[in-house]
Amino acid sequence: MPWKECKPMDERLRFIARLLEGEKMAPLCREFGISRVTGYKLFNRYKDCGLDALNDCSRRPYRQSNKLPFQVERTILGIKRKHPSWGAPKIRDKLVRAYPMIKPPAISTIHAVLDRNGLVKRRKRRRYKAEGTVLVAAHDPNGLWCADYKGEFMLGNKQYCYPLTITDYRSRYLLTCEGLTSTRTDFAFSVFERAFKDFGLPVAIRTDNGVPFASGNALFGLSKLSVWWLRLGIQIQRIKPGHPEQNGRHESMHLTLKKEATKPASFNLLQQHQRLDQIIEVYKYVPYCLTSLCG
Repeated sequence: MPWKECKPMDERLRFIARLLEGEKMAPLCREFGISRVTGYKLFNRYKDCGLDALNDCSRRPYRQSNKLPFQVERTILGIKRKHPSWGAPKIRDKLVRAYPMIKPPAISTIHAVLDRNGLVKRRKRRRYKAEGTVLVAAHDPNGLWCADYKGEFMLGNKQYCYPLTITDYRSRYLLTCEGLTSTRTDFAFSVFERAFKDFGLPVAIRTDNGVPFASGNALFGLSKLSVWWLRLGIQIQRIKPGHPEQNGRHESMHLTLKKEATKPASFNLLQQHQRLDQIIEVYKYVPYCLTSLCG
């Protein structure tokens, strides 16, 4: 059988009719599935306004804090069109002087009126755009370090590895190749702190504009890690976004690292670590001794 349809207006009429016939409020509200508060409210509205009170009422609030009278809003728009360069403060001052008998609206309310009518020009927020810095080549060890993450690798145990590598620009000495579980800033802090203790502080560090070396939402793109470098007296060099060739020596090392140390996920994990140790030893074999590098 089809569903039985009922309309709120019909139910309210039946409710009021049975009340007028003398039935009690409490059992009648229980039968219609409403509270007694709602029943008394509906009955009082019927006694005040008649059948029109049984229709659905608008839920719009009776008063809005930022809603102005039509005459005041029209006056504001007229002043703005007469003086296009004026803002909300000047328009409010004009209203106070021209109509001292009315309570002047707040500056924010006048601005909302102008914005609602399309009379406010929104300024685009100028965001910092990374442009990179000029490569200043170093002629001595520890003059310039290059740092970067070598992508994302899945190991034989089905876990991802994010190798953080640091090389010396002049000697191409591989200072650090640390396999991290993520690119979190605190992990990078520990790696660079250990490198500083082992090899000393460089004059400058060259990186890309990614996390954690830079932050796109911070002032001048400075992250916590780069601010720490500046406090240590280390200069910061950045490549132009989308141009990894500006850090070519480091990317070349990454290519060799990828060819020699990576295998499919089914490759034995022990063999992966052995191959990684071999490539690290190859890059550490340089004509400069460790003492000259640290000096």
